[in-house]
Amino acid sequence: MNSATGAETRAVSTAPPADAVSTHSLSLSVNGQPHRLQVEAWVSLLDLLRDRLQLTGTKKGCDHGQCGACTVLVDGRRINSCLTLAVMNDGRDVTTIEGLADGDRLHPLQAAFVEHDALQCGYCTPGQICSAVGLINEGEAESNDEIREMMSGNICRCGAYPQIVQAVVQVVRGPVSNRVPAQAQGMTAGDGASEARP
Repeated sequence: MNSATGAETRAVSTAPPADAVSTHSLSLSVNGQPHRLQVEAWVSLLDLLRDRLQLTGTKKGCDHGQCGACTVLVDGRRINSCLTLAVMNDGRDVTTIEGLADGDRLHPLQAAFVEHDALQCGYCTPGQICSAVGLINEGEAESNDEIREMMSGNICRCGAYPQIVQAVVQVVRGPVSNRVPAQAQGMTAGDGASEARP
């Protein structure tokens, strides 16, 4: 009690309520569109894309970075979006499957997947295509075996691997009809390994 007024004195708390959750400011570009968001520290990039931005083309599969269904491009490099926190991507440029096409014109890899029937159920397809775009950006895979190896983080439970490789090869090397035969390049096929002619 306050002796002067007889009124009860209560301390005013300036601390946030016990159930308040702190958030962090995040600015990033997604498919060319700038976004400013407030996110909790534990929100993954995958959940940000799907739940906050409604970009549901990126799929949640294993949620442990083992299936590749959540693959997106960050600054042109492929990553598993389930394994990166949204706040780690402040100031970055994110591209999802929705951002690859140019209006109604499919990205060359999307068109190649359709042409080669490189999908069945389609659940893994967005991650497969984004991973293949990243693979091409890296510029290291040329042979079929290298493409298989460098795409091995993307699982297709339907088993469309041969068609997926065909689609990626078409974009990496160009359609079969446009390829120059090995002999015309001064090369000989031999036993499967090309050798330069003297």
